[in-house]
Amino acid sequence: MATIRSATLVHQGAGRFAATTGSGRSFVWGGEASAGEMSPMETVTVALAACSAMDVISIALKKRQGIEKYAIHVRGEQRSEYPQVLTRVDVIHEVEGPVVDEAAIRRCIELSATKYCPVNAMLSAGATEVHHRYVVRRTGPEAFEADGEVVVTGPYRRPDIVA
Repeated sequence: MATIRSATLVHQGAGRFAATTGSGRSFVWGGEASAGEMSPMETVTVALAACSAMDVISIALKKRQGIEKYAIHVRGEQRSEYPQVLTRVDVIHEVEGPVVDEAAIRRCIELSATKYCPVNAMLSAGATEVHHRYVVRRTGPEAFEADGEVVVTGPYRRPDIVA
């Protein structure tokens, strides 16, 4: 059975819309960042980051990775022609802890990008190329730092999800 997601937007003047989701969350869309209004395209990159981060941290905790700090950085390139879609998004997972394992973190990111994250799957099925990278810092007795690319998904590489 499919999960239903819903939202209602109410125009509040100019380019401002108040949104309320079916689960009761609310926020404001618009072009005024100083007023706390959210840009639709920026929120797509935030949604990708949040979706992937939630997967990665969940899998990493199951793998008993001692994560003390986790940040995810996204940068999206949007074409200037209409429709102004994202053509490339770089997702960098920055993980730090006393016993983190580089191979385990790579696998967590790979599973999110290729199996679990629906936002990544939707973007990859369209015109967007998504690059997943990592920076791992072990702070314990055998300290090290490593970085690299895990996987690139899209564009148009997931026809199975839209069929």
